[in-house]
Amino acid sequence: MPLDHSIIRISKEIGDIQKTPDLSIAVACRDIDVRNVRALIVGAHETPYEFGFFEFGVKFPDDYPSKSPAVVSLTTNGGRCRFNPNIYASGKVCLTWRGERGEEWSSAQGLESILLSIQSLMSANPYENEPGYEKSRGEKDKNARKSYVDKIQHETLRISVIQRLEGYLGLKTDGSKCDSGNDGEVDPDDVDESLVPFEPFKDLCKRRFLWYYESYLAAIEKGKAEVNDNQNFVKAPFEVTSNTMDGRFVYQDLEKRLRNIKLALDKETYGWAQEGLQAAKVETTVAANLKHQYEQISSHLKQGDLPHDLSLEDGNPFVWIMTYFGRPMTNLDGGLFRIRISFSPRFPDEQPRVKFETRIFHHLVAPDGTVCYTPRQDKKEDVGSHIEAVISAIEDEDPAYDPRKLVNLEASKLFWNSGKDGRKLYNRRLRRSVQQSMEYAPSGCFYRATWTDS
Repeated sequence: MPLDHSIIRISKEIGDIQKTPDLSIAVACRDIDVRNVRALIVGAHETPYEFGFFEFGVKFPDDYPSKSPAVVSLTTNGGRCRFNPNIYASGKVCLTWRGERGEEWSSAQGLESILLSIQSLMSANPYENEPGYEKSRGEKDKNARKSYVDKIQHETLRISVIQRLEGYLGLKTDGSKCDSGNDGEVDPDDVDESLVPFEPFKDLCKRRFLWYYESYLAAIEKGKAEVNDNQNFVKAPFEVTSNTMDGRFVYQDLEKRLRNIKLALDKETYGWAQEGLQAAKVETTVAANLKHQYEQISSHLKQGDLPHDLSLEDGNPFVWIMTYFGRPMTNLDGGLFRIRISFSPRFPDEQPRVKFETRIFHHLVAPDGTVCYTPRQDKKEDVGSHIEAVISAIEDEDPAYDPRKLVNLEASKLFWNSGKDGRKLYNRRLRRSVQQSMEYAPSGCFYRATWTDS
């Protein structure tokens, strides 16, 4: 296949994945090199990989799609951790088309099918991915499977989540900041892009961490109840030489590091406000853009059937405060909620962080107020698209179940897994939070305040 046709196909496959609302897969590449693609797979719910961030490198040959791409895992803790019988510590990924006859690569396959194949390997019971262990059912095998799953869950948290986020935030394991060695601003025009570390999923992982923070804490509590701290990992029968997952359980330490990451992310979000004030003073392009969008959207909201109020905190175009009024004839009827929308001076490369400051019991609002919402993929630079997505998320009373949006475990359990009685209790607690939003509106029933929903 001619070179240009190959590149056109690769570019189309990348674009198609980026346009989809799939929350478990993301892809990116440098503009100058579409043949080298980075992919992120977010571990599925109810697997030991749950909400972990696993990165892969995909290199396409010149004669793609006649020949298959080369795939390597980049989440290996420096070549020391084998996350799956088919995902080696060296980074090698064993996919089915390299196996038996009839499972060879076909040009009808593509980047998405590759990532879905890897995703299927990261299952609830990866022990059975190893040839010869598919039907292990004895008591000894049961214990071995459990030990294997336990250590994958631990290392998913330690390496794919905590270690990754500490790297993004420049944190040491004790929560203190690393010395970057650069205290000044760098002019982007003076930077050689080829020398800059390629971290396309940095912002995505930060935002998802805030979504899944409660789930990470729950996984740590579960781990602490099932294994002893400093207990060594059990080696699986098929783990040999350096192609293993060695180590010990340190859940107490992981909990401290996890909480330090959350504090650092909250500090970073509020730090954007100070950066934003400086950006507004010198009238950067981002500041001017946000101010213009604010004026347009504010005017539009005033003309709507529900005149939600919008203001700037201290006149800062990087911090929007929205007062949301609950829609009549819904569970939110009469509610009065304050929502903080924080923008980075690097918007839209860094997406806004949206947080309810008024307490609400909702399955798509995390305990700290972080809202789980997804704007249109083609309108991430349009703030109106974000506001519409937030409102749509909290007002939808009959959403489709999506385990990738489990951000409030208690509310989600009542909403999805407790039958009619659970849904009734959920609705009562949501209504109670709506009532409290009205009762305490004058003094601000915000998350920093003490409250109860009983």
